[in-house]
Amino acid sequence: METRDGDDLDGRRLTRRALIAGGLQAMAFGVIGVRLFQLQVVEGQRLRVLADGNRVNVRPLLPRRGRILDRSGRVLASNVERFRVWIRPGDRSRMRSSLQRLAPLIGLSDSDINGLVEKARAQPRNRALLVRSGVDFQTIAQIGLRAPELPGVETDVAFDRAYAYGVATGHVVGHIGGVDRPAMDDEAFLRLPDARVGKTGVELGLERDLRGEAGQTRIEVDARGDLVRVIAESEPVSGRDVILTIDAGLQQRVLDRLSSEVRAAAVVLDVETGEVAVMASVPSYDPNALTLHFDEADFARMERDPHKPLVNRAIAGLYPPGSTFKMVTALAALEAGVITTNERVACSGAFAFAGETFKCWNRGGHGSVDLADAIRKSCDVYFYELAERLGVDRIAAMAKTLGLGQTYACGLGGQKDGLIPTTGWKLAVKGERWLRGETILAGIGQGFVLTTPLQLAVMTARLATGRAVVPTLVRMDGGPRGPGSLFPPLPIAAAGLDAVRRAMIGAVHAPDGTGGNAALDVGDVLIAGKTGTSQVWSSARQPAPRDDRYELRDHALFVSFFPAASPRYAVSLVVEHGGSGGQTAAPLVRDIARLVLAEAALAAVPVVESGR
Repeated sequence: METRDGDDLDGRRLTRRALIAGGLQAMAFGVIGVRLFQLQVVEGQRLRVLADGNRVNVRPLLPRRGRILDRSGRVLASNVERFRVWIRPGDRSRMRSSLQRLAPLIGLSDSDINGLVEKARAQPRNRALLVRSGVDFQTIAQIGLRAPELPGVETDVAFDRAYAYGVATGHVVGHIGGVDRPAMDDEAFLRLPDARVGKTGVELGLERDLRGEAGQTRIEVDARGDLVRVIAESEPVSGRDVILTIDAGLQQRVLDRLSSEVRAAAVVLDVETGEVAVMASVPSYDPNALTLHFDEADFARMERDPHKPLVNRAIAGLYPPGSTFKMVTALAALEAGVITTNERVACSGAFAFAGETFKCWNRGGHGSVDLADAIRKSCDVYFYELAERLGVDRIAAMAKTLGLGQTYACGLGGQKDGLIPTTGWKLAVKGERWLRGETILAGIGQGFVLTTPLQLAVMTARLATGRAVVPTLVRMDGGPRGPGSLFPPLPIAAAGLDAVRRAMIGAVHAPDGTGGNAALDVGDVLIAGKTGTSQVWSSARQPAPRDDRYELRDHALFVSFFPAASPRYAVSLVVEHGGSGGQTAAPLVRDIARLVLAEAALAAVPVVESGR
């Protein structure tokens, strides 16, 4: 009896242990099942992506930038093949060994190898690391022959930018450079170490068109990071070729003519189409020095150069327009009805206002002058009077109508707005009320007023045509734009515009005009123009400095359109610290006009005066 009881007790103990063991096993399998469900179902998609990230590597393929051509089809910017060497790190010791074998072929130093190994620590093992760019073809061939000895080493082809006309078109075409700070929504290839984007000029202004679209290669790698197979590859889409409105040959000739000046800028516009025929800035620079032959020391020297060769003065040089602004004040006064074309103002050589004396450039005075006399002789006192009657806000409104104080969507990056001041601007920016004496200076293009040569060319084109001409550097669909009638008419009375145009013709061709040095000797073609002498100090209030230091000399300006009776071209020119607009700038514009007319004759463009 006792034996049976003992057996029953042992049986119950075994059964209890089996239940406990079975329960634990069931719990364990349950936990495993839940975990498997979580891994395979709940997080399956995410983990598949992570696994593919370890197994599959995606490398963006840089697109080839579109070419930039001039109006005649000459290539200004093109692409040159550049071979690159990469390494897929994999095992760090293997990477170092491969680099040491590679070193004699491409000239890697010990410090280069150590630097690459350190970079590899900060990225996934299967992501390729750029070792060297710009390797010659013979070296690439040697690397290919020794591929079994160089595990993880790969080669490919990228493209450098080459600029055929160098200095002549440097500021217009611009240059490319590395990506400073890629934005979150930028394309993936912009994060590659040798990705390049436009930095200045057309390269910047038309970056989206020129860039193209990146392709990609999807490759499978093993646990060591070695290539197993190419899964898929999509070719990059090259950027769009861009045809510019400028003529490279004419651009070179104009730049040569300006090269005698220390710092200068000129713009030539076709007033019918808005096409920029010439945009020259002195000193210029060779964009190849910042791409194909980049040298940090040379770049540093250019940045330190006091004459700032990297600055395109045609769009980023800010200058008081001086007397070239007087047509703005004249038209504002005529539109506001504060003066007529025949009303005369007495000029004694000075203008007294609010206890101050504002002097005319002709200290002896011009006597009694009307609008035509005042523009032809560039009488300051006449325009002081108009400015005082108008107020600065009405002057500013006319300046905006004529295209000043703004940038243009013309395909060119790096433009500056300039400044057309108003009473509201001064209060908002400086926290001060506008002074009426400041209006007097604004009326002759001094004081706060700042413009660029491109803006002055647009102003002149609008004066010449009476239409809201907008500049462009890009030929639409590879051909010329439509006729000027596509530009809407300006809200300015035709009689006022005609009076100003006639006065500008007199400024060049009348015996007492200030712009006589701009007169052409090309058949019977007349040129209309206006001189400007822009002070770097307020000579209307202060005496001129006694010394003749370059930085204290006046800026010399001239704006013109020609042929005068049937305008086709507008020109603006600024010579920094060039002195007199009539003596320095006018002869330069005359020579530029000759070059433009000669080029037009070769192209069979009609430029003969009409109505003569």
